[in-house]
Amino acid sequence: MRADQVIIEPVLSEKSNIAREGETKKYTFKVHKDSNKFQIMAAIKELFQVEPVKCNVMIVKGKPKYSRGKGGNILGNTGDWKKAVVTLAKGDTIQAIEGV
Repeated sequence: MRADQVIIEPVLSEKSNIAREGETKKYTFKVHKDSNKFQIMAAIKELFQVEPVKCNVMIVKGKPKYSRGKGGNILGNTGDWKKAVVTLAKGDTIQAIEGV
């Protein structure tokens, strides 16, 4: 799996922004479901030229969604996805995400 297939997009939420601005630089990414910690760390190193120290991976369960449409109530779920929290070495930052 190529590095650009492993990392799908950064997660830019209030919680992830607080973790990113702390003393330990922690960046949160939405990653491919079949990727593991070692593939994620290698992809971060290749794409952003920084040294990842640690990687925590978790599955985020989908949320239920309800809609009142023209044909009646529609019940469904959003999909599950995989999230990775990557801790960088001291002094490293990812410039592509810092400007957002």
